[in-house]
Amino acid sequence: MNKWYKGNLHTHSYWSDGDEFPEVIMDWYKRHDYHFVALSDHNTLAEGDRWVTIRKDSMYQEAFQDYLNSYGENWVTYSIDTGVTRVKLKTLEEYRSKFEEEEQFLIIASEEITDQYDRKPIHLNATNIQETIEPQGGGSVSEVLQNNIDAVLRQREALQVPMIPHVNHPNFGYALTVSDMIQLEGERFFEVYNGHPQVHNTGDSTHVSTEEMWDLINIAYVNNDQPLMYGLATDDAHHYHRKGESWSNAGRGWIYVNADSLKPRSLIAAMEAGNFYASTGVELEETLFQDHQLSVKVKAVEGIDYEISFIGCRKGNSTSEEFLKVNGTSAQFELESEHLFVRCKITSSKLHPNPVENIRFESAWVQPVRIGD
Repeated sequence: MNKWYKGNLHTHSYWSDGDEFPEVIMDWYKRHDYHFVALSDHNTLAEGDRWVTIRKDSMYQEAFQDYLNSYGENWVTYSIDTGVTRVKLKTLEEYRSKFEEEEQFLIIASEEITDQYDRKPIHLNATNIQETIEPQGGGSVSEVLQNNIDAVLRQREALQVPMIPHVNHPNFGYALTVSDMIQLEGERFFEVYNGHPQVHNTGDSTHVSTEEMWDLINIAYVNNDQPLMYGLATDDAHHYHRKGESWSNAGRGWIYVNADSLKPRSLIAAMEAGNFYASTGVELEETLFQDHQLSVKVKAVEGIDYEISFIGCRKGNSTSEEFLKVNGTSAQFELESEHLFVRCKITSSKLHPNPVENIRFESAWVQPVRIGD
């Protein structure tokens, strides 16, 4: 019997540019009822010897003392020399047994492949990766992205281990355009919501939002007979000590995956089948696509109102539109032959406790569907 599993596929630690130890991060996610986390540090896996120098700022010194007090002298390897504190980071294989529990909590190895072209940041997450992939480079934005996607898929094929690439924060530095994205092959996932305050989810006067981009990608994909692109919500957390709209914090965005077990193979298979949704706080009891009808049912919170919108594109059109809006906790939409695809967005009246970019209300995004799926 399938269950819903909550997880975050994009977050950072001291292994790259995060500001906390991985054990502390895993403890936070586990205590906040996540079932799986992918620690996706830049161009590295948490393996081998790495030391970090603790900043002299009292906030970080106190955080180190908390870490030392929590895990003890027998666990923490560190040195203090002329007032400089250095700590050896624990590898994934060292710390995972402290947190993983069957069907309760899973840590997935991951890497944020961090590349660029013409000074534009091009980032791609590789989930359940087994060996580090160096940035592949290329002669254009789309070529750099495609080369890194291909590298992930080659490793998946060579090792026969399920793993997926996903495109990160396409509007970060406004590096990726719709034109770049629709040229891709073999990519099924991208971040429709990212909790970092500098990624421009909502776009601006000259750049589309990531949600608009999502629809434009899928219009092109369906017309080219490619599989649909699915949308993720992630934290992209870097800052675990300062909290607020200027900082990249944990707990802003995640996915719920409907899978038969809490194992990487099952989670990835469910995601590739579209059996998941993205959220910044709204939880669903059910999503179902059957007999051409897309149905959703919200796990309602007392005193909170919900707006359910069905959004998609008609054949022959170049932009998406809202087909139906329902105020309530459940709704259905029946696809007809004129529809290229339809997706669903649920917006609640509940304010997000730690929003970015003036995205004030908690939401959820159900994956697009089309007749024939």
